[in-house]
Amino acid sequence: MELLLEIMEVSFVLDETSLYLDTHPDDERALRLHNNASQRYHELKNMYQARYGPLTNRDMSKFPWAYIDGPWPWEVDFTNY
Repeated sequence: MELLLEIMEVSFVLDETSLYLDTHPDDERALRLHNNASQRYHELKNMYQARYGPLTNRDMSKFPWAYIDGPWPWEVDFTNY
């Protein structure tokens, strides 16, 4: 669960920095933050998928198709984290 939460946090940083960089493309500090977050996101995603399988339906799956394995997003209780 902690790994999934960190992926969500880093994904949020990527979304926000992408939006900011759309209007401030010359902000080198923001671009460094975005690139560092992008690298971390890919590291975390690879760690998650190695342990638990595909994170999204766009990711590669072992046979048989593993994306349908739970828990589904609505089955996760985030209130304890």
